[in-house]
Amino acid sequence: MLVSFPASSSKPPATPCGTAMIARQAIVNVEKEVIGYELFNRSRGAAEHTAATDVLLLFTALSHAGGEELVGTKLLFVNSTHESLAGGHLELLNSEKVVLEVEPLGPVAASEAVARLPILRALRERGFKLSFNHAVLESAYATWLPLADFIKLDLTVLRPEQLAVLVSYAARHSKARLIATKVETQEQFDLLKSIGVSLFQGYWFSRPTVVEAKLLAPNQASIIQLINLLRRQASTDEIEEVLKKDAGLAFNLMRLIHSAGFGTVREISSFRQAVMIMGLKKLFRWAALLLTASKYGNTSPTIGHTAVIRGRLMELLALEFMSEEEAEQAFVVGIFSLLDAMLSIPLQDALQLINVPPQVHEALLERKGVFGNLLRLAEACENSEDKAFDDYANTLNLSSQQINWAHLQALAWCDQITQ
Repeated sequence: MLVSFPASSSKPPATPCGTAMIARQAIVNVEKEVIGYELFNRSRGAAEHTAATDVLLLFTALSHAGGEELVGTKLLFVNSTHESLAGGHLELLNSEKVVLEVEPLGPVAASEAVARLPILRALRERGFKLSFNHAVLESAYATWLPLADFIKLDLTVLRPEQLAVLVSYAARHSKARLIATKVETQEQFDLLKSIGVSLFQGYWFSRPTVVEAKLLAPNQASIIQLINLLRRQASTDEIEEVLKKDAGLAFNLMRLIHSAGFGTVREISSFRQAVMIMGLKKLFRWAALLLTASKYGNTSPTIGHTAVIRGRLMELLALEFMSEEEAEQAFVVGIFSLLDAMLSIPLQDALQLINVPPQVHEALLERKGVFGNLLRLAEACENSEDKAFDDYANTLNLSSQQINWAHLQALAWCDQITQ
């Protein structure tokens, strides 16, 4: 009758994902409207703050696969070491939405500030906003001050009389907006408003909310294969092939592209289109970061393997009566139909993380349309449901021979990645 798939059920068991604890605290204006959020890495102590943890924090926030959007559409304030300011990971970000919080140099400021100036200027030219703490108002940082978009004033280290002096000085010598941090009382808020501070952060407005940021980690072999292809500037066909054979890899790419931090809201109908949007240079940087982050994920490879086979089967069957472009959408439906199991969240929440065509969305959530019928047929194959198999095969005007041959091809195609 029909060839059986690897054992599966219509609702695969939930699988835990790798997690990282990220806190987000609001920054508000005088009307207490949120203008941005500062991100904190709660998975590591302050003493472990390095360029590597900066990169991983941003990458995790952009790739977060939970129901709550970490980045959102507001400004994103991110603490940055001077080493991470020169990192290629910043090329993956929408610079208009990101504020880089630059740490002071301490005792070496007098000799090092000028040396760091070219990097800061280059970041500003690329569209990033820069934030400094009140130390930037000292003479040692005179070359940095014109670059400041924001200056933070920490109420736990500055006395009220110091605040007034610093606010006055900043107003005369910079165009920066001032953010008072660690604000905890109405009295502090009123005083700050009276001396000209316009932005605020602290417990009086909101406490940091901690989000268990989920990562869907691809197979490391797939990432390495992708990196090698990008190093030799392989064809789009070869790159797309690797993406399509790893559900985690495919989802992470789509997730990043649709993140507000990346800066695009375009509808993506195929992985080829995703590759074209990213470009080889950004794809290489993304893959390198993904390799670092992949150790935090522990998604069962069985579910991802099943999703890939399902997607390929649907694509091959769609090619029997659809265009190649439409068949690519059938693949997207198949590979993302198990996102709920891979991410341990409802499928409807998972689909809010990526922007797919309406017909793909409808097929995934409601099993409607021709893609929905193809998905039901694939599920019937997996679960050896004879009646459903016959019903949907007839609906799609496909023979058992066509379906079984497509299934064998899908199995062989998917297994190539593990050899």
